[in-house]
Amino acid sequence: MIREATEKDQKIFNTLARHPLQSWQWGDFRKETGVLVTRLIQETELKVQAVYQITWHRIPKTNRFIGYCPKSVIPDDEALRAIASLAQKRRAIMVKFEPNEKVSEVALKKIGVLSEQFDLAKGKPLFTKYSFQLDISKSEEELLKGMHQKTRYNLRLAEKKGVQIVEDNSEKGFEEYWKLMEVTTKRQGFFAHGKNYHRKMWQTMIGTKMGHLFKAVYEGETLTTWVLFELNDVLYYPYGASSDRHREVMANNLMMWEAIKFGKKQGAKLFDLWGSLGPNPDIKDPWYGFHRFKQGFGAELQEFVGSYDLVINRTEYRLYEWAEKTRWVLLKILAKFRK
Repeated sequence: MIREATEKDQKIFNTLARHPLQSWQWGDFRKETGVLVTRLIQETELKVQAVYQITWHRIPKTNRFIGYCPKSVIPDDEALRAIASLAQKRRAIMVKFEPNEKVSEVALKKIGVLSEQFDLAKGKPLFTKYSFQLDISKSEEELLKGMHQKTRYNLRLAEKKGVQIVEDNSEKGFEEYWKLMEVTTKRQGFFAHGKNYHRKMWQTMIGTKMGHLFKAVYEGETLTTWVLFELNDVLYYPYGASSDRHREVMANNLMMWEAIKFGKKQGAKLFDLWGSLGPNPDIKDPWYGFHRFKQGFGAELQEFVGSYDLVINRTEYRLYEWAEKTRWVLLKILAKFRK
């Protein structure tokens, strides 16, 4: 049976949520940004089996919507039928799924069977197919030993230079984070959500104790800020920003190490570094520096099953795909002028 969740279901919903993007708190945050949110519970008489949180995004200049269900379980046929019916009522042309499921023969077979029953298309990813994950149930000595020698040297250098890592969930802390986020997006030439989005995210996730805002301070100046999430014994690193100044003191390296130690104190067993390039990264890729940085801490590269679109209206879906490709071409052109 599939039903919509109520406030009374919040605890069980979070217990079964596979990722912070499926958490009740994340749904509350998305509501604050004006996005419609649907929370579904799949259950039998004996137990709750799975949860699905879907956000609904209006396609500009139309009365049509896109559904997005990131990092859930792979839905079964019962769940897909219920979601397809709901999507039709919402006037959605598709629902994008990006399951929090690692690639395996079983997972791919399940998706293959569903593709025979439903109009499932390989979709454009919104969330990266790969992520680095670090087992932080190990001792600090084991974790240090597992790092790249240069990484270990850099974090010790930051300690010697007097870099301090502190948690600061205050309004001032957020303003420092946003200031550095603007610097980072301009330097890297990528697009990011605006300040209002990040503020609402910070207010919701920090306010419910699921989120934490850390900063690296050197000689009274904040050089790096990170947002961390924690859910079901897993620590996540979704957002980070850094200054162009004093890069020689390696503040980011110490930030990662202190985040690892924080996660251990919180009881986390795994640290998910929230996205990476694939197994053969292009050194010219603008994300290569982030990829190499995360890799240096001994994290394992994990591949997930990817993005799948449950197509509700095939004609409108094709038009939408064409429009999206055109939009991204224009955005890439604009990004070159921002540098």
